[in-house]
Amino acid sequence: MTKFISCLGMKPSWQFGDVYGLDPELLSMVPRPVCALLLLFPLTEKYEAFRQEEEVKLKEQKQEISPDVYFIKQTIGNACGTIGLIHAVANNMKHLEFDSDSSLKKFLEQTSKMTPEERATFLEKDESIRVTHESSAQEGQTEAPSVDEKVNLHFIAFVNVGGQLYELDGRKPFPVVHGKTSEDTFLEDAVEVCKVFMARDPEEVRFTIIALSKD
Repeated sequence: MTKFISCLGMKPSWQFGDVYGLDPELLSMVPRPVCALLLLFPLTEKYEAFRQEEEVKLKEQKQEISPDVYFIKQTIGNACGTIGLIHAVANNMKHLEFDSDSSLKKFLEQTSKMTPEERATFLEKDESIRVTHESSAQEGQTEAPSVDEKVNLHFIAFVNVGGQLYELDGRKPFPVVHGKTSEDTFLEDAVEVCKVFMARDPEEVRFTIIALSKD
């Protein structure tokens, strides 16, 4: 992931790294500060049922979502990792540094005023991100799935915008607000939400958490 965003022109002052466990001792090993968290989790029947119930409930409750939140819909198959990276970076532009010719920064600037659906359409046509994604995926330890292949693992991002903890999932119609957070408590606050995902499917072990930390 760090190589992917480096190829897209983000400077390596912040890097992605594994979170090895959720107890305080292991969390203390994560470099600070952390500005985004990515969660990879299995799309099980329990989760899909919860997602549908959550969507109905949140439409009725009318969440207050800051206009500063950058959210993009996922319309490209098997691109949840790329969408997660975009969510992590786009909502932390004040922290991150980019090369002058960064294709990722250019994409974010061009889409900053668009709707989540317009951003998705723009991403479908963005050759620089697509080509970089494909070349990075091929370097992984396992064979990358095609855009049409059905996979049952999914990436989402957690970010702090204006002191609120947001879950950003391109499959959902809108961001999900998980309450207050701060730069100091963000990692612990986001991990608490990750624990809820894990508790929903206690038999599952296919969970991975990745932090975007200052190097």
